[in-house]
Amino acid sequence: MSEQASPFEALKAAVHRAGSQSALARICGVSQTAVWKWLQSGKRLPAEFVLKVEAETTVSRYLLRPDIYPVSLTPTPGEAGEECGAILSTPSQAVACDRKAKTQRKDVA
Repeated sequence: MSEQASPFEALKAAVHRAGSQSALARICGVSQTAVWKWLQSGKRLPAEFVLKVEAETTVSRYLLRPDIYPVSLTPTPGEAGEECGAILSTPSQAVACDRKAKTQRKDVA
């Protein structure tokens, strides 16, 4: 699959790799009709199914939903914190705690 594929083309590829609309529906836990509607209306794969579909069909998340998973944020293999990518690969820094603010709140005992 091309790096230039649209989310709709990526969804069609996921259906193809799953084997059928029914197979993709089983992966997502929805009806075959729901998958058919996504395809007929040109909609994108709903966000809650992207990671499942990627795991089962190997169609990349950044092709399925580039608005949520841009290529620049996709982790490279072997990167620390695989799911979080660069977020966890930097050393953590201490964060100052403002204890005075807590004692000033009326709703905190």
